[in-house]
Amino acid sequence: MTAEVVAPPTVRVPYADLLDHVRQAFARRGVPAHRARLAAEALCYADLHGFGSHGVANLNPLYLKQFEQKRIAADAEPEAVGDLGACAVFDAHRALGLWAAAEAMDSAIERAEWHGIGLVSVRGATHFGSAGFHARRAARHGLVGVVMSNCGNQRIARPPGGRLPLLGTNPLSVAAPALPEHPFVLDMSTTVVPTGRIRAAAREGMPIPPGWLVDDQGSPVTDPRAFDEGRAHLQWLGGAPETGAFKGFGLGLVVELLAASLSGAGHGPAAAALTGDRGQDDDIGFFVLAIAPQAADFAADVRSMFGAVLDCPGTVRYPGWAEAEQAAVNLRDGIPLPAHLHAELGLATP
Repeated sequence: MTAEVVAPPTVRVPYADLLDHVRQAFARRGVPAHRARLAAEALCYADLHGFGSHGVANLNPLYLKQFEQKRIAADAEPEAVGDLGACAVFDAHRALGLWAAAEAMDSAIERAEWHGIGLVSVRGATHFGSAGFHARRAARHGLVGVVMSNCGNQRIARPPGGRLPLLGTNPLSVAAPALPEHPFVLDMSTTVVPTGRIRAAAREGMPIPPGWLVDDQGSPVTDPRAFDEGRAHLQWLGGAPETGAFKGFGLGLVVELLAASLSGAGHGPAAAALTGDRGQDDDIGFFVLAIAPQAADFAADVRSMFGAVLDCPGTVRYPGWAEAEQAAVNLRDGIPLPAHLHAELGLATP
């Protein structure tokens, strides 16, 4: 008889309180006030929209730890190392990626509003949280936003048929206006899931579905602890080669090309990878693109298109819809945090 899996208890925290807690944590590390606020918005965006694997669960073990290790520079100022007007390349100088990517998108938006398109490549960056937060900034201006990030020098996933990891999860996001209060936001890793979801399951003592991880023989692994213990390997989108893994792997290489090669950032596929060096997520590259629609009827056209998606018989939603609905609930009722995370953050008891 299989034991019943019980989800851990949660505590709801008002969004404003969580945002302020994170803002203060970054400000105490020396991040300027306006950037600490922007970084907090980027991190809490994930919790607000219902995917806590990329939210405040990472505050202590990822971001604050990297401050302690001097891998993030609190007072870094991104430097333009090339600027052609419609496009530019910046060196982030190890700035906190949560705000650096948002400012890169803001620069791309300004360029697009003048030139019709704005492309900003960034090197020397650090982890930027949820790709959708940054892409969605363009959608708020009526533009289309595209954001990609490699994982710098870190290697997590093996190529199909390969025996050594070469790439990170290499996320990408595309955002655009859609129906009112429900923008289109595709936010995805090129692996079947990001590592944050596996580690979140491990922290909560929950099994993961078959298909996320496999062992050396290719058999499914449902114990999330196996990933960090080196007993299981992350799958690409599509799963096995026979079911489309080369598509996910190919997308991962596209992100590597556009985010790292264009900016001059660190690469996962490198000579060190062939020695078994898994590297660290340092010298990350961003690809940040904003497109200003030139068609006069663009807004009406996307409303019609996404409206047709919603009208499909059955229960059909487009990417970003469920997240917008969840955000409305969490703004009203508070953001649900696992009780252990609530205690770890030192938040006040409601």
